[in-house]
Amino acid sequence: MTDLPPMDFLLRLADAADRQTLPRFRRHGTVDAKEGRYFDPVTEADREAERAIRDLLGAEFPHHAILGEEFGASGEGPYTWVIDPVDGTRSFICGIPLWGTLIGLNVEGRAELGLLSQPYLGERFSAGPQGAFLNGPGGQRRLATRDTRALADATLFTTAPELFAGPAKERFGELSPRVRMSRYGADCYAFAMLADGHVDLCVETGLKPYDIVALIPIVEKAGGVISTWDGGRPEAGGDILAAATPELHAAALEALRR
Repeated sequence: MTDLPPMDFLLRLADAADRQTLPRFRRHGTVDAKEGRYFDPVTEADREAERAIRDLLGAEFPHHAILGEEFGASGEGPYTWVIDPVDGTRSFICGIPLWGTLIGLNVEGRAELGLLSQPYLGERFSAGPQGAFLNGPGGQRRLATRDTRALADATLFTTAPELFAGPAKERFGELSPRVRMSRYGADCYAFAMLADGHVDLCVETGLKPYDIVALIPIVEKAGGVISTWDGGRPEAGGDILAAATPELHAAALEALRR
């Protein structure tokens, strides 16, 4: 699409967020908790990073809509920026450097641009019309998923098994014993590792749009497949499956549907 904002603008948004998050990381700041079934923390870094992103969006694209985790929805129209200022706040408050800032752009409901910024590791995972890329300490390179096609050969990541409940727990229980290895706790970073060829499956339940929109183009442009557990588009969130190959995605969907 020729009318998309340039990727350089997403990097400017990430720079603005990084200036708020990185100085607060491992500084023992105040942690509040949102209401819900599980402990859902929020920090000053979450709020201030989203404010910084919103300020820059308002100055550059005042007619675009915004959906953010901390301050909700504003505006309307075909362009919607979807923001998670700190995805992995639990990791953030524990001093574990696997959190990231997620910035995505939906155009008429479909994720077209995505960026995951991890300032502590100095990495930016981005995707747009030209493909998916990692910019990090080693320079820039194109992202590509690995060619894993069988569940028995796959490495699966999920944030935490206790997040699965009821039917979702039963469905996940059909899939997880069939993979080679399962690992936990990487939040958005697991999807980046899938796009970079280190992980084969990411399986999550109960995601919100701001948890996943930025990651959709990164996975897809790297050659992966991402959907809901029922095979639909993932932009609205929900139960999400990402896989390195179409064959592996089909096998994982079949297991989840049992």
